[in-house]
Amino acid sequence: MPEVLSLNALDARYGDFQALFGVDMTLAEGEVIAIIGANGAGKTTMLRSISGLLKNKPGQIVYRGRPIGGLRADVVAHLGIALVPEGRQLFPSLSVEENLLLGGKVGRPGPWSLEKVYDLFPILKERRRQASTSLSGGQQQMVAIGRALMANPDLVMFDEISLGLAPVVIKSIYDALPGIVGEGMTAMIVEQDILKALSVSSRVYCLQEGRVSLEARTEDVTHDQITQAYFGVVA
Repeated sequence: MPEVLSLNALDARYGDFQALFGVDMTLAEGEVIAIIGANGAGKTTMLRSISGLLKNKPGQIVYRGRPIGGLRADVVAHLGIALVPEGRQLFPSLSVEENLLLGGKVGRPGPWSLEKVYDLFPILKERRRQASTSLSGGQQQMVAIGRALMANPDLVMFDEISLGLAPVVIKSIYDALPGIVGEGMTAMIVEQDILKALSVSSRVYCLQEGRVSLEARTEDVTHDQITQAYFGVVA
């Protein structure tokens, strides 16, 4: 499969604080990879760097052969990369449908439309006129996912998809994922629920203190390997 994204010795900083140290990573067309690691490991920083919310050296992030590390977030979105951010970050003054339509402002052609998002998450159609932040946490997460899909991205990145949600809600969202990536989309899933992340991915990367501590195929990785990579200790 052709390579969609590569990170090449990616460093990232917030002022004087360095959050990522020489991260190397690849992602192939149509692949789903899981990114795991403890709080503060650098997972969200990595996604913010890829999406253009943090500036990096151009060649440290390459998308479909093009260096994009120095591009603005809106330019990155037009190239086909969408982020479902941690905490959802919906616009509270807008309705469910208005939040979804904002995602479509990118103007990329593709299979995702308002009706297709409503087919994926029928509850959103029922509540399309409500203020987005009046919904439950799980329904807000569905809006955030739908907004990203409305941009018709080639690569979608999910940041802490199950954070703060009830198990039954997490299950419903993960049950919807095959309908998302089944369209040939490439995906990165940052997740604290390791078993959930592994269940939908073909490879896993673990970050520890801003560095890659593990890269493996999910079918081959062991509990001991994950424990060592996650905590830096042998189980």
